Amino acid sequence: MKEQIYTIPVNDAFDKDSECPVCQMYSELEKNALEFVMGPSYMEDDIRMETDKTGFCAKHITSMYHAKNRLGLALMMNTHNDRVIRDLKALAKEGTTGKKLFGSKTDKSPVAAYIDELERSCYVCNRIKDMFDRYIDTIFYMWKKDGEFVNKFKNCKGFCTCHYGLLYEEGRKRLGGKAYTDFADTLNEVYFSNMDRVNEDISWFIDKFDYRNEDAPWKNSKDALPRGIVKQNHTNPENI
Repeated sequence: MKEQIYTIPVNDAFDKDSECPVCQMYSELEKNALEFVMGPSYMEDDIRMETDKTGFCAKHITSMYHAKNRLGLALMMNTHNDRVIRDLKALAKEGTTGKKLFGSKTDKSPVAAYIDELERSCYVCNRIKDMFDRYIDTIFYMWKKDGEFVNKFKNCKGFCTCHYGLLYEEGRKRLGGKAYTDFADTLNEVYFSNMDRVNEDISWFIDKFDYRNEDAPWKNSKDALPRGIVKQNHTNPENI
């Protein structure tokens, strides 16, 4: 199938030597989202309104702190805090009436409900999710339309457990009958064979600490731990 602009990131991820192409896609989206929010965009009114409202999760605000634009981060934190302080002062006055800024009544106090909502919100996470969902759509579109991609899928190094579960469930929703059976069979084979491969490398890494194996070759176990971390925790391999 002729490559389209929306298939390029998916093909690129599956072309890389990665223990999980879906992690690879997510990592690239995360990098782009952080670069976007830490670039000149933070001065745009519509972007600033969103960051003031949602704030950032602990993971992404830490990443932003380690970026070069400390002034941009300070400005976003300052106006976000202004909003949080204003909102919480108003909610604290309501006591336990059950009203809250985000909508319907709740068993929690307005203050607790507001903070719970704030803890679940992150501008960077939201930006990643919109595009990530499209990438998952594209995987199934290419599975149905592109035989070359199917071969890439079959010959990749598998997936982390989180994204194996995601593909398994999304395949159930998007494919029917034999199409889903074929996809699930392939997904299971790719996932389990590669999990076995990495786990065998981890086992040999452990065995190498036995003095009896001191002179034995490392085989493929020297980087078994970081590869195992990707498989278990869908972590960006560049952060390991």
